[in-house]
Amino acid sequence: MSAPRLASGLALLAAAAAAPAFGQSDVDLAAELANPVAALISVPFQNNLDFGGGTGDAFRYNLNIQPVVPVTLTPSWNLIVRTIVPVLYTERVYDDHRAGLGDITQSFFFSPSQPVNGITWGLGPAVLYPSGTNGYSQRQWGVGPTGVLLRQSGPWIFGALVNHIWGMGGAPDGSEAVNATFLQPFLNYITPSQTTFFLNTETTYDWSRQQWTVPINAGVNQLVSIGGQRVQVGAGIRYFAEKPDGGPDWGIRLNLVFVFPK
Repeated sequence: MSAPRLASGLALLAAAAAAPAFGQSDVDLAAELANPVAALISVPFQNNLDFGGGTGDAFRYNLNIQPVVPVTLTPSWNLIVRTIVPVLYTERVYDDHRAGLGDITQSFFFSPSQPVNGITWGLGPAVLYPSGTNGYSQRQWGVGPTGVLLRQSGPWIFGALVNHIWGMGGAPDGSEAVNATFLQPFLNYITPSQTTFFLNTETTYDWSRQQWTVPINAGVNQLVSIGGQRVQVGAGIRYFAEKPDGGPDWGIRLNLVFVFPK
């Protein structure tokens, strides 16, 4: 997600220059990976393993494949296309074992190519595709606005991503249309060795059911090179501060991101 250089990160860059074992470009790359609208091609594989709820000792596995493709529109503007493809598996949630594809969400962020005073932003539409299988779909198209605003101050990157999706026409069985808000405030700290400590929530409010889902995620990612390929690997824990009836209690997150810098 040319890549925007976060001009206010002077302390971070100075620290990188003082550490000869690591290149300054690698520190910049780690910062770009923490920026949802950086002009950087990446393919994250986010593995979520959640436990509890359901019929008692339920287990949920959610692999989110999240390719990010930047498109240069003009020297001053980029279009960042972020896609989330969920692959799901559940045990003892619906009294059976189930696996399938979830509904795909695709966001289109129009964003300035350069930050101003360390501030980066992006705005655009988000689209929900009814691609789910085996009972994992809301069976309706959806659309709405999405936006992100962030700032880098030294090694800190903080901000929030938000979207709201309205369903189009309701589900085929006459159930209520999708009407959900997603809010993801985030805080990242990046060290000179390209280690990123992260804290965020991925809060969803379902206006139709008047239900909150509030997982809190904390963990660490590390940028490495494997056979010349830049890869970010990481792990974290998640705690559900609020959830619907039968929702999970806690979980583990494992991250694997393939990075393709220009």
